[in-house]
Amino acid sequence: MTVFVSAGEPSGDQHAGALIAALRTLAPGVAVEGVGGQHLAAAGARLMARIEDLTVIGFVEVVRKLPAHWRLLRSIRRRLAAGDVRLVILVDYPGFHLRVAEAAHRAGVPVLYYVAPQLWAWGERRVHRMARTVTRLAVILPFEEAFFSSRGVPATFVGHPLADRPPAAPRAELRRQLGLDPGRPVLGLFPGSRAQEVARLWPAFLEAASLVRRQRPEVQAVVAATEGASYPGGSGAEGADAVTIVRGRPRECFGAADAALCKSGTSTLEAAMAGTPLVVAYRMNPVSYLLARGLVRVRWIGMVNLVAGRPVAPELIQGAVRGEALARAVLPLLEPASAERQAQLEGLAVVRRRLGEPGAAMRAAELARALLAA
Repeated sequence: MTVFVSAGEPSGDQHAGALIAALRTLAPGVAVEGVGGQHLAAAGARLMARIEDLTVIGFVEVVRKLPAHWRLLRSIRRRLAAGDVRLVILVDYPGFHLRVAEAAHRAGVPVLYYVAPQLWAWGERRVHRMARTVTRLAVILPFEEAFFSSRGVPATFVGHPLADRPPAAPRAELRRQLGLDPGRPVLGLFPGSRAQEVARLWPAFLEAASLVRRQRPEVQAVVAATEGASYPGGSGAEGADAVTIVRGRPRECFGAADAALCKSGTSTLEAAMAGTPLVVAYRMNPVSYLLARGLVRVRWIGMVNLVAGRPVAPELIQGAVRGEALARAVLPLLEPASAERQAQLEGLAVVRRRLGEPGAAMRAAELARALLAA
């Protein structure tokens, strides 16, 4: 019994790995193969392609990767035509995975889609493609179940994977682990997990950190860094502009921070889980942004605001992402008794409750097992 799994980017690889690990406890004899990264491989999947060869952001950047995507899609179609795959599991990454879902449908293979594409934001007209090809949709945001179900896609809210994480260590202990002074406030910088995102946001984030430290010299700044991206001007040394660089530990950085500057997306939900007030920022290729403006149908870009249904955290986009504006927005969040900080903490608590109870991966695995047994 073979399950084919595809995850097109690092966050999807984490979710796919957790789902497959859970599925193996429910169906120990299942064989898994597909497209992913280290987490899916660690769960026992045999990889025919790795996500490092696929992941990009923005309309312009995607064009450069189209040949690799088409070659992989042809390989997947051939694999499904062999006839021994019993279930296809797709995780996020809609531009590619909606085509894989169509290929699976033509091959007569049921499809479980985990982590719904954000069609409620930018592509409602594409929902009909999912209604034709997706057997079951496992959604992780509370408002998605009604949105997709009402449009003909069988959807089940399984909770958000972030709720599956065990409790973090106390803030003071996390600061010690990161080499920070546990007695001084911390500003966290989260410019993204991709080199493209970091290159566009980092200069403004660094300038903002410098401006904050000039007004509040006791504040420590730490960046949750990612491999493959550069952070010019950051260092571990003390000084007016010093920023401590910590690679590969975003969760610890969120837990250590009193407030954060944060790229839009799932990272804002990580801030909510940590109870860390934040300012949301995003920049993209100007051409991609102009195209996106014509497609996006939501009022906010920050996930915390979307889940709360109101503007919990301030948002700065494109040209508004400037060091001075970021510093002005985040400084009140570093004040323990400020009205801005207290209002955000209350809003983030609402977000945490709406993300559901732990067990998202297992609930998604139970849906997969049901489809295998059908």
